[in-house]
Amino acid sequence: MKKIAFTLLATAVGFTTLSTQAADFVSGKDYTVLANPEKIEGNKIIVREFFWYGCPHCYNLEPHMQKWAKTKPADVVFMQTPAAMNPVWEQNARGFYTAQLMGVQEKTHQAMFDALQKDRKKLYDQKSIGEWYASQGADLNKFNSLYNSFAVNTKIARSQEAAKRYQLSGVPVVVVDGKYVVSGEDGKVPQVVDFLVKKARAERGGK
Repeated sequence: MKKIAFTLLATAVGFTTLSTQAADFVSGKDYTVLANPEKIEGNKIIVREFFWYGCPHCYNLEPHMQKWAKTKPADVVFMQTPAAMNPVWEQNARGFYTAQLMGVQEKTHQAMFDALQKDRKKLYDQKSIGEWYASQGADLNKFNSLYNSFAVNTKIARSQEAAKRYQLSGVPVVVVDGKYVVSGEDGKVPQVVDFLVKKARAERGGK
């Protein structure tokens, strides 16, 4: 398995305690600002989490982001984006998007994380991934028909384009409003995200 790139903030400052105050969150230390940010249209602030099911750091971060998602502000849209930055990661991303099209992704998301990280299953190709989703109740024939479909290929291409646009070198990463990039695997990440959501809102002229 390829080594997970885990740089950006974690390399620079390591992990801090949950008592870190929002006033301490500064650019270049707790988050980075993209030189060429994406302009997000509309009134919603997009918070986008990039992950790979085979990444232990992503597994550690997931419960913190799920807890945050349950109480996020009404003007925030939370998007989960499976990284497809190499051929192995792409297979798991295809599984995610296929399950999404079949309407079972929410049910299987944490279970897939557990299968790879806790149960140590080797689910890195279409056959093994499809059989696993079938064990969770998905129709295997439909799964295989969608796995390399135009719809899934389009989603994969968008994930890859986004990773390049945000200059990602690894996961987990959370991008706020197409401009701010946060990395880490503990409870500090959603704290920084909340800080940046408020910052983005203020920059848009909101309260």
